[in-house]
Amino acid sequence: MVLTAGEITRLIEADEVGWPGKLRGDGLLLCLGAPVQLLVATAPGAIVDLADQASINQLYQPPRKRWDSCEIPPGGMALCQVDQPLRLGPGQAGAIGTLSHLARVGLATHVTSPWVLPGWNGHLTLELHNVSPATLRIRCGMPVARLVLFNMDGSITHASAHPFYGGGGHLGSRYADEFPAHDYQG
Repeated sequence: MVLTAGEITRLIEADEVGWPGKLRGDGLLLCLGAPVQLLVATAPGAIVDLADQASINQLYQPPRKRWDSCEIPPGGMALCQVDQPLRLGPGQAGAIGTLSHLARVGLATHVTSPWVLPGWNGHLTLELHNVSPATLRIRCGMPVARLVLFNMDGSITHASAHPFYGGGGHLGSRYADEFPAHDYQG
């Protein structure tokens, strides 16, 4: 069951959820922060080997730690940290959804990975994808999404922060670092 604004406020006051930002309706309002990092356009036919972290890292421009605005071309993608840190206890999880105003102009804010699991502690990174036929300009500080929270039901496994994400420095995928090829190749 999705938590109401009143229930979220009580969890924040009890320090079971850490959120210094604003609420929007019955969810947390997610605004763009820093850094922002655009993906690089690859040559036609280029292959990114998901088992090779160096190959994955070639997808990203250097992160922009200070920025006012950024343009995402049609079909382009950028990674951007949320401006406020989030901490969830072992009993809460969340789901991210784009504000419908932005979805209606072709901006998706969290591509196919909406879940925030119990124990999250740090800055969320949004995966901004432009599915519009026009270039979209985003601005630091603009609200783009909301996070709805819900309580976990049943026994809860140990919640812990993710070892690769939420800390600030590296926004891009760390897939090959977390799942080395030798773990799944014969």
